[in-house]
This record gives sequence, structure tokens and C-alpha cells, in this order.
Amino acid sequence: MLQADNVTLEYAARLKPRPADAAPGLHGVSLDIAEGSLFGILGPNGSGKTTLLRMLAGILQPASGRVLLDGHDVRHLPRRAVARRVAVVPQETHLAFDYSVLEIALMGRYPHLGNFSLEGPCDVQIARDALAATGTLHLERRSFSTLSGGEKQRVVIASALAQAADLMLLDEPTASLDLGYQIEIAALLRDLNEQRGVTMVIATHDLNFAAGLCGELALLRDGRLMASGATESVLTPATISALYGVVADVGRHPATGRLVVVPIRKAC
Repeated sequence: MLQADNVTLEYAARLKPRPADAAPGLHGVSLDIAEGSLFGILGPNGSGKTTLLRMLAGILQPASGRVLLDGHDVRHLPRRAVARRVAVVPQETHLAFDYSVLEIALMGRYPHLGNFSLEGPCDVQIARDALAATGTLHLERRSFSTLSGGEKQRVVIASALAQAADLMLLDEPTASLDLGYQIEIAALLRDLNEQRGVTMVIATHDLNFAAGLCGELALLRDGRLMASGATESVLTPATISALYGVVADVGRHPATGRLVVVPIRKAC
């Protein structure tokens, strides 16, 4: 469904003179994301997760390599066509105006509107259905700026859902949320994947969030792919040590059966 084929992006390429220690934002990264999967991109801050996510969305263009959506290079697809297939949920949402929750959800309908067209009753119903799916319909008349962090994140996910895309890219969806909201967002994403068949690619540095939610992982460090594959085979004490410099224990939780990572200490 979605592939990154040996993509490279070097941020310092245009700097003159080029710094001797300049590292590529991404270097030769290849991924294969199957339809219907919950795919995690895991790595420390500055590892290239957001860059890769933006490249998968067609927002950033690789210096070399290519991103394929159903076998088609996204560079050669109209932006509106890509937006109908791929929805992006950013880490933070900053708005210039004080929009209502329903207006935020309706923003997801823009790729389906013609030039100078306005949303119709059908678009409003789709937006309201998306709010209902994320448990935020009762907030539709509220100002977005008055919501809690967890409520805002669910509304932004509703906007992506209203986009009617079958692929959702999420950048740190639980960043800055307390534990209760983290559990809530994880449950919501799992339900959307299982019940609506939405393929999800989630960039995060939260080991347990990724371990408990994602069936497959890609591990990034310094813009390079360290490993990728099934979560249980990729997320091991050895890879965690190499990725984060932390000694950790990895096992199944006795009550939930989910994979759990227990950090022990910094690696020597």
C-alpha cells in the first residue's frame, strides 16, 4: 500500500560551505507498510521520525529514492488525490483563528470539495459522524481552544477521519498527554484500525505505547533504519540498548498479554 524505497534527505545539502559533520535527515530508508496494518516508527528525539512521516505524506520530497502509494510515485500524483488517500495528524495543532470543534472536523472535507465550493449537508454529516467515532460529538459547538489536550487530539483525529482517507499518519499522538488520555488515544486508534480498517503509521518515542499498539515497527536512529519487522522480533533488549542507550527488560504482561518494556538503567 505505502512504500519508502531507499529515501534520503539531507538538510545541510544547500549550506555553503557544507558542515563537515552534517548528517542526512534520512539516509537510505526503505519501508513496506501493508494495508490494514498498525505500523510504528520508533526512535529518540531527532532520529528522523517526523521527517520520514512528512515524506510518506508527500509533504517533503526525497533527494533520492521514492515514496510509492499503491505502486505510484507520490511526486507524480495530484496533491488533492494524495490528500483523499492520506490523512496527517500532527504532533501539535496551532490555529490562527478560534474555530469550533465542528469546523475543525469539517477541515477534513477540503480535499473532496471543488474550487471555491462550500461544505454541504453531506459533508457536515460526515464530520459529525467522525466526531461521534472519536467520542467528541458532544463538543461540536465548543471552541477548539477551550478543550483539554486529550480532547484536542481526538478532535484532530476526527478531522483526519472525516477526510475519508484509508491511511492515517500520526506524529507523536500521545505527546504531552497524561496517562489516562494516552490509554484513551491508544484504544481509539486500535478501534479505528480494527473496525474501520484504517491503516495507521504512528511516529513515537514511547516504547510501551508502540509495543502495546503496533504490530510492526521500524527503528530509526540518526536518520538510519536500524531494524524493521514484527514488533516482538524487533523490540528486544539489544535493539533498545542500541536505540536509546538503555538496559531494558522486554516481556509479556501477565494480565493483558501485551508486550511491555521495563527500563532498568542507562547502558554503560
